[in-house]
Amino acid sequence: MLKLSKAIFLVSAITIIGFVPLSAQQSHEEEQGHETSSHLEKGFDAGKFVIEHVSDSYEWHIVTFGEKHISIPLPVILYSKSPELHEGKSFYVFMSSKFHHGHSAYKGFQISHSKEFEGKIVELDSQGHEIGKPIDISITKSITGVLVSVVILFWLLFSVAGAAKRNKGKAPSGLQNLLEPVILFIRDEIAIPTIGKKKSEKFIPFLLTVFFFILINNLMGLIPIPPFGANVTGNVAITMVLALFTFAITTLNGNKYYWKEIYNPDVPWWLKFPIPLMPIVELTGVITKPFVLMIRLFANMLAGHMIVTVFVSLIFIFASLFGTGVGLAASPISIAFSVFIILLDVLVSFIQAYVFTLLSALYFGMATAEHH
Repeated sequence: MLKLSKAIFLVSAITIIGFVPLSAQQSHEEEQGHETSSHLEKGFDAGKFVIEHVSDSYEWHIVTFGEKHISIPLPVILYSKSPELHEGKSFYVFMSSKFHHGHSAYKGFQISHSKEFEGKIVELDSQGHEIGKPIDISITKSITGVLVSVVILFWLLFSVAGAAKRNKGKAPSGLQNLLEPVILFIRDEIAIPTIGKKKSEKFIPFLLTVFFFILINNLMGLIPIPPFGANVTGNVAITMVLALFTFAITTLNGNKYYWKEIYNPDVPWWLKFPIPLMPIVELTGVITKPFVLMIRLFANMLAGHMIVTVFVSLIFIFASLFGTGVGLAASPISIAFSVFIILLDVLVSFIQAYVFTLLSALYFGMATAEHH
C-alpha cells in the first residue's frame, strides 16, 4: 500500500512539474521587478498555455528555459497544391525542427500564426504571403502517441496470450494475472449480456481492442514525459475514427429486423404516413449514436487535461498580477487541486474506456437482435 501511495504521488508530481516550465520565463520576469502594467501587456497568457497543452503539434515539447525551447522534432510530410511555387516539386519530407519552433519558414512552408490557420502548416507565395494549406500527412504528436500506444497494446496482449498458452491449466501470474480478469469481465459482463453468447464471439476482439486502446491512451496522456503525454483521446479526430469503426460494424452486421425497425417500425400508421416521422427519428438515431460516442470520450478527456492546466495557470496568473509572493502562496492550493484532478482522471480513464466499450456492445446487440 505504501509503495502504491509513493507511485501515485510520484506520477502526480511529475505531471504537475511537466506543466510548469513553459511559464518559467514569466516567473523570471517577475523576479526581475517588472511592473504590473508590463505583465498585463507581455505577461503570462493563460489561454495560450492551456491550448498548447491540449492541442496537437508538429513537435514534442519537453521544457523551456527562458527563450530556449527543448523539444523532439517529428516528421513533416506535405504534398503541395501549388508545385509551380516549388520548381515543380510537390512532395516534401523533413523534420519539424526546420521551422525552429514555428518562428521560421522552410521550403515555402511555415506554421501559421493567423486566425484562420493557427498552428497549421501553410504554403507561402514568393512574397511570403499565405496562400492556403498543403495536403498534410505529417506524423504529429497525437499520431506518435497512437503509434506508441499500439506498440504497448501489442506487447501487452501478445504477452498475455503467450503466457496463457504456456500456463494452460495453471494459475495465471504476472501480466496475465493483471489483464485476464479484465478480459473476462468484458466478455462475460459486457459482450455476452448485451449481444448474446453465440453472436458475441465475432465482436469480442473489437471490444477488447477498443477498450484497451482507449484505456492505454487515457492513462498515457496523464504522464507528460515523451513518448507519453499526447492528448490522444482528447483529440476529436481520434475519437471520430473510433466511433466510425463502431458505426461501420453496426451497419454491416445489422440484420433485417434491425433495418425494419428503422425504415418501417411497428408504430401507428399516422406516424409513418404522409410524413415519415418515426423513420426519420430512427434514422437520425443511427447517425447520432456514433456522434455521441465521439463527443463523450473527447469532451471528458479534454476537460480533464484543461482543468489541470487551468489550476497550474492560476499560480502564474497571481504572480503576474500581484507579485511572486502571491503566486507562491497560491501554488500549494493550485497543486493540491491539480493532483486531485489527475487522480480523478485516472478513474475517468477507466470509466470512459468502459462506457465506450459498453455502448458499442449495446449497438451491436441491437443490430443483431432477433425479432420478438
